[in-house]
Formats: sequence, structure tokens, C-alpha cells
Amino acid sequence: MKTGVIAIVGRPNVGKSTIFNRIAGERVSIVEDTAGVTRDRIYASAEWTGNTFKIIDTGGIQVEDQPYQEEIRAQVQIAMEEADVILMVVNGKAGLNDDDQYIASLLHQQEKPVVLAVNMIDDESRLMNIYEFYALGIGDPIACSGIHGIGIGDILDKCMEELPEEEESEKSEGLRIAVIGEPNVGKSSLVNAILKEQRAIVSNIQGTTRDAVDTPFTFEGRPYVIVDTAGIRKRGKVYESIEKYSVLRAMRAIERCDVALFVIDAEAGIREQDKHVAGYALEAGRPVVIVVNKWDAVDKDDKTMNRFTEKVRAEFAYLSYAPIVFVSAKTRQRVENILPLADRVYENASRRIPTNILNEVIADTQVTTPAPTHNGKRFRIYYTTQVAVNPPTFVFSCNDPKLLHFSYQRFLENSLREAFDFEGTPLKIIARKKVSE
Repeated sequence: MKTGVIAIVGRPNVGKSTIFNRIAGERVSIVEDTAGVTRDRIYASAEWTGNTFKIIDTGGIQVEDQPYQEEIRAQVQIAMEEADVILMVVNGKAGLNDDDQYIASLLHQQEKPVVLAVNMIDDESRLMNIYEFYALGIGDPIACSGIHGIGIGDILDKCMEELPEEEESEKSEGLRIAVIGEPNVGKSSLVNAILKEQRAIVSNIQGTTRDAVDTPFTFEGRPYVIVDTAGIRKRGKVYESIEKYSVLRAMRAIERCDVALFVIDAEAGIREQDKHVAGYALEAGRPVVIVVNKWDAVDKDDKTMNRFTEKVRAEFAYLSYAPIVFVSAKTRQRVENILPLADRVYENASRRIPTNILNEVIADTQVTTPAPTHNGKRFRIYYTTQVAVNPPTFVFSCNDPKLLHFSYQRFLENSLREAFDFEGTPLKIIARKKVSE
């Protein structure tokens, strides 16, 4: 299977975001016919012919100095360095220009595979327009239309040829724990505190994911692996807001872990980027422990911890199931509580509920609190099965999935959590229409 990262680059108004959204299958990037709308890199996961990969949308590069151009060029440079394949998009309607030539010169310096997409070839009358782009010297142009989806499959086929094969990682036995969070929240210090506490580092194994290091160790006779996402680097002369550069690393680490330790800086408080990083753990279906670090630096009274807990719950309502632990990596206060918590939430994520007990709980729930009616119809569950773990996944065989309102789905999830210990793990609920016999 192929895997990796594809970065989409090009000058403004060539349709990069439209192609990005077409590949991602949803409107992730803002699409507007105005130069400079996309300034930062935007990431998404995608799949093609059984291969999963990341795509990065970037701002438009121009030769002429325009507002934010220095920042955009820095972001694009980082995206190209992160990528395994670069997808350059040009405007087949407007034709070749100096900005395209400039971008091509940057790509020649990268020494990475480049796929050239000539966008806005909406009909055969424009097909001849692609040939002038041979002058860029970066391969055969592929005609496409991001708006209509024409040629996107050809582009992805070519990208798949260039993506590397997924490496078989050396499987280290033990619970894999990823330490994620914004830069400067104390991730490295926390990793060091955990390892120093146990004093049992076995070795450092370079992970299959770039820039992540797996550190196996043991605690009370049990094996673990810390997937450290700390240590953000500045590449060459490219300087950027480090928050942006941490995103892809966090996404990769989350995909490789069994449990995510989401670290917040108690001294700095909750920041916007925290929510993005935490959201990736939720989307990946990983169990989460919220670690509030630098608690030693906070002026406290007997209500400070409760107030901070309430704030975390309000800001991260979608992680209401995640336990919170207040620690100081510096003094190692409560650090010893982290691994037992990680064990517990992973055990909960791996829990299977007997089908008969599961159906009793759901039946009782429907009797005590039936679903509200919609157009005279009521959502009804006939049978429930658990079909997977990590995360626990439940299929409701029902009369009509369209009648399941999100508020009642949340109620059903809460009912499962009240009946069974699912602390720390997300739950996945699927409603399927009962098949008539």
C-alpha cells in the first residue's frame, strides 16, 4: 500500500483549493475567486484505490511582492519539504506566466517527484492549451477540471505511482502512547519525566513516520512505547509560526498510537491551536488522556483545579469522556498517575459488551426515554451489536436511520457510557435500516 504526503502548490487563482477539496471529498479549503484567500497550509486525509495519504493545500506564490507573500512562501516551502510528492497546479485557461516559471524553478531545487496538473480544461476546445506547459520542464502535463472532476483520477493515479510504499515498521510490543499538543506546552519535559521516573529506557528506534522517535521502556514490568512529537525544527532559512508546522507531526503520531496524551499548558491557558490538535485525536478514534502540565507554575487556592477543569470541559466539550490529570513535568508531581490512566483508557477502548446485555440496556433506554417523533414517525432500534473496538463501534438495526437526530444519538451514547466504563475513549454509533426477511 502506498502512503505519504502530497503538497499542492501553484500561483494564485489556478484552482488549488478546488482540486484539494475534490480530492479530500469535502469542502475543507475556502474557495473564492480572489487571490490570496488561502495563506496557511491546510491538511486533510484522503484515499485513492486503497491507498491512504495526506494532502496539503497552500497559498499562491507570486514573483511580484504582494501582501503576505513572505509568509506564504515560507509556508509553501515547508509544505514542499514535508511532502513526498508535489502536485503543481497551473491555469490552462490563462496560460503560462512568470509565476509558473518561478514556482517550477523552486520545484527543481526540491529533487522530489512533481505531478503537473493543468486545471480549467473544462472541454476539449481547451485541450491544446496544455502543451505550452512542457516549457516548465517538470514532466507531462495532465489536463483536468477541479470544478467538474475531470482528470482528477488521472492525477491521483500518477501521484500514487510516485508515493512511497508504506514501510513495515519494527513492531515494538507495548502500549503506544503519543504525546501531542501545541509547541512549548512541555511535551519534551513530560516525556523525560515519564522516562526518568521509570529509569528503564531500552532503546531509541527511528519510527516509520518522519521526525518521530519511538522510545520503548518498561514500567512495573509492563512494556510501553512513547511516540515523541516534540522537537520542532526550523528548516534552513524558513521561519514560520511553529503552531502550523506541528500539525502534520501530530496527525502522524496520533495515527500510530494506542493512546494520545493531549498536553495543555496550565500557565498559558487554553489556546485556539489546542482545539485543532485535540480534534485530530477525536477524528482518529483514539482514546485520550488530557494532561494539564506546568501546574506548579499556577497560583492556586482550593477551587483552582475545579475551575480549570470546568474551563477544559467547556472548551473541549467533544472530549467530555477524557480524564484530566494535573501534573508538573518539572517537579514530577502526579506524573506517576499518567501511565495507569493510559492503561485504563486503552482497556476501555478495547472493551467488548456481550450482545444480550447491550440489547437490554438499549431496550431499557428506549422505554424510559423514547426518541422524539418527526413527521409522525419515531426512531426505533430493533437490535444492537458491537462490531469493533478501538474505538468501540455499535450498529443499531433500526426502522429508519434518517430519523436518528444527533441529539438522540448523543443521548444513546451517554446511556452506553452510564452503563459501561468507556472513560477516555470515543464511541462510534452507526444506524442501519433493518433488513426485511
